[in-house]
Amino acid sequence: MIQLQHVFDTFSRLKVMIVGDVMIDSYLWGHTDRISPEAPVPVITCTQNEYRPGGAANVALNIESLGGRPVLCTVIGNDDSGLSFLSMMQAKGISTEGITFDPQRTTTVKTRIISNGQQMLRVDRETDTPLSEEMERRFIERVRRLFKAEHFDAVVFEDYDKGAITPAVITETVAAAGDLGVPVLVDPKKRNFNHYRNITLFKPNFKELTEGLELRIGKTDTDALFQAVQTFQKEKDIRNMLVTLSEAGMFLSDTDGYRAIPAERRDVADVSGAGDTVIATAALCLAAGLPPYETAVLANLAGGLVCEKVGVVPIDRTSLWHEASRKKELFS
Repeated sequence: MIQLQHVFDTFSRLKVMIVGDVMIDSYLWGHTDRISPEAPVPVITCTQNEYRPGGAANVALNIESLGGRPVLCTVIGNDDSGLSFLSMMQAKGISTEGITFDPQRTTTVKTRIISNGQQMLRVDRETDTPLSEEMERRFIERVRRLFKAEHFDAVVFEDYDKGAITPAVITETVAAAGDLGVPVLVDPKKRNFNHYRNITLFKPNFKELTEGLELRIGKTDTDALFQAVQTFQKEKDIRNMLVTLSEAGMFLSDTDGYRAIPAERRDVADVSGAGDTVIATAALCLAAGLPPYETAVLANLAGGLVCEKVGVVPIDRTSLWHEASRKKELFS
């Protein structure tokens, strides 16, 4: 029997390095009651403007919300948005010692316009080219220094294809973690999908998996899914594959074979950021010693809970605890 209280208590003793692309999630909230006379588009009267740290920063916020101690490693632009991002992280008590400034980059800002509870439009401002050789070298050196200066219980790659994660960053970080016996988890995107090796848990969503492996299979064809995933795991030395399938739940392939984890029935408001919550929860669970299946189950519950909120928000530890406590049979 898994002792959930012990697992949750252990979270507060764990430190997690998050390597990846960060962004600012900007929200313009308002209401619509007329069409513009200038073009056939709705006119939104803005009532609120909100800024939240997103991307890999949302993984850090999820780690912090669950009681862990995140250290965020990323590269941002030396611009007003970059300074705003740094201030937001400092205000939330998240370590910024792993952040590197690049004067040639634009800090990613995703602006979502929401009217009457519905997202109407998203506007992105970003640089998504890979780091220059010089910035890549500086970033890798910073990560190495952190490994020498601090003890980490897990490393998470949160890849949004914005350029902060390069093959060299992957290789050097995985090697440093491997030397110290630190588990490595990956939330991949297409560009670097095949560059990850010697990974503890690899967590693509279904679209990322089928694009990365060039597959044509259905979400519920678990036999075909397992065959493809098993081959990939052997080639890349990946111990656990956790594939998120949105409304179909999750698919786990580990040393015991494979298992499907059904989605919980939810009143879904917004799926944005759910993947960040899943990988953050999984990182703490594995670092706390929870087996892969129970890790996947708890991460599945966490991802479902944040989908009930509008916008990108971290998981609430108390809500997850109550949800897991009501479903103790899943952890026996």
